[in-house]
Amino acid sequence: MTIALGCSLSLSAYAQQARWGKPGEATVKLIKASEKMWLDADCSPQPGLKDVFADDFQGTSPSGERYGKKQAMATPNPPPATDCRLGDITVHFFGDATALVYGSESSLRTNANGEVEKRCLVWTDTWLKRSGRWQIVAAQDNQVRCK
Repeated sequence: MTIALGCSLSLSAYAQQARWGKPGEATVKLIKASEKMWLDADCSPQPGLKDVFADDFQGTSPSGERYGKKQAMATPNPPPATDCRLGDITVHFFGDATALVYGSESSLRTNANGEVEKRCLVWTDTWLKRSGRWQIVAAQDNQVRCK
């Protein structure tokens, strides 16, 4: 019994080994392309975005408001931004089915005074692989001063 429990705990710990994703990995490329698609939804409609989010997705906006999949996929008409640019993205895997993705982005937006200003965000997204498909289940966005 003790040996079986020890083996079980060892396998569980091994399965949760953390590692940083490499740029050439297929999953890293998929995640980066999906993150770019989500950002681009602020600049133009992105029909493929529906597959990026899990049905139980929950995000937290820079203002602290919670939002779900429907709001994450929405592109107002006209789109609120131009010049959507994705910054650095780092993917950290935990086992075979969980990844934390750390990134940054910027876009140009018109403020209440009609002036165009740059908006910069840093964020952390949580991805899970379910039924063979990687999807975002959680997001935390923070607005920061642009450099």
